[in-house]
Amino acid sequence: MLIVVTGPPGAGKSSWIRSHARPTDIVIDLDLIALAMSGPGADHHAHSDVLLKVVHRARFAAIREAEQHLDKTDVYLINTLPSAKARADYKRLGARIVIIDPGRDVVMQRIETMRQPAMRAVATKWYRAHRNRQTSGAMPQASRDW
Repeated sequence: MLIVVTGPPGAGKSSWIRSHARPTDIVIDLDLIALAMSGPGADHHAHSDVLLKVVHRARFAAIREAEQHLDKTDVYLINTLPSAKARADYKRLGARIVIIDPGRDVVMQRIETMRQPAMRAVATKWYRAHRNRQTSGAMPQASRDW
């Protein structure tokens, strides 16, 4: 099964996956891919433009390959702001959508203390899009109350 985990930056998407995925599951997380492709001591959330270009291509290839194995293993995919095309693909694949949102105030505080300042704009965009979109079948939940 495909489990798409969405939410604003700093919401706890990776933490949620760590508490739910099994060792045999596939996890596609852009930050983890970037960390794996970075040199020793690289920041977990600050990536250069060149690294992001390589990582996005690797992530896309991983998603396409993982889709071929949904009958054999669970695939956890983090997608903060899925496009309309991605949402249609997830629906076609029968994905379970999990929304992680501990609330705007918590997210903004986490961004202030743990993320790059540019993530404030991404979080604002996520909240704007989430407010304006119906999320039928979505499962909103706090990220730390499992």
